[in-house]
Amino acid sequence: MAHACTHRSASARTNLYEQITNRIIAELEAGRVPWVQPWGSAAASIGMPYNAVSNRRYSGINVLTLWDAIVSRGFSSHAFLTFRQALALGGHVRRGEQGVGVIYTRRFIPKEERRRADNEGHEPSGGIPFLKWFTVFSVEQCEGLPERICEPPPPIPEGLILPQAEGLIEATGADFRIGGPSAYYSPRHDYVQVPRPDDFHDPVNWHRTAFHELGHWSGGKSRFNRDQTGSFGSVTYGKEELVALSGQSAPLATLQ
Repeated sequence: MAHACTHRSASARTNLYEQITNRIIAELEAGRVPWVQPWGSAAASIGMPYNAVSNRRYSGINVLTLWDAIVSRGFSSHAFLTFRQALALGGHVRRGEQGVGVIYTRRFIPKEERRRADNEGHEPSGGIPFLKWFTVFSVEQCEGLPERICEPPPPIPEGLILPQAEGLIEATGADFRIGGPSAYYSPRHDYVQVPRPDDFHDPVNWHRTAFHELGHWSGGKSRFNRDQTGSFGSVTYGKEELVALSGQSAPLATLQ
């Protein structure tokens, strides 16, 4: 029985590692480095996923797993919880929502070792390490949670986004989302995502990033239909980056 449990744990770990590896490779091929954020340390602290009940930050490979979910699904919150935790808070996960698998390392302490440690007055040593697999959900996938759990992020401070830039972004008609730990344009889902402007050291860098990603957005299938399939370092990728850079500089020149 113990052998079977060990085998299942190893299998779960291998499958999860393969999933994360494949996601990272896909991000790199798309020209994004998933663990690098060009907008400074503030974004890293804001962007760290954590458990909504215990407030403990996730660690290890779980950070990459949950960052991937935040970016790919467009979550603005970085708080997650289990199905049972949602029920215990008086809420529930919405029907049809897909969770994210995370793992925890635990140690099994045999009864004899626990008894011996109690008799000798010290903490039990040794133990058998094993993995536990949990499925967690973003608080945005839930309903009925207390306000303190799913409290929305604070409003963006006034003056960080220039009114002219805000008007230009709105005029494009793009699905433009603010929040999360990464900046990118998703050709598959046709939306732009950039971190909050207060995550940047200098507001002008938020504007540069926003218009750069809108430059990529202009190449979407329903617009100029540019080839955006090039992997990082390829000629196709380089051409697309040059187009995005030119699309970034023109609006900035008019705003300065």
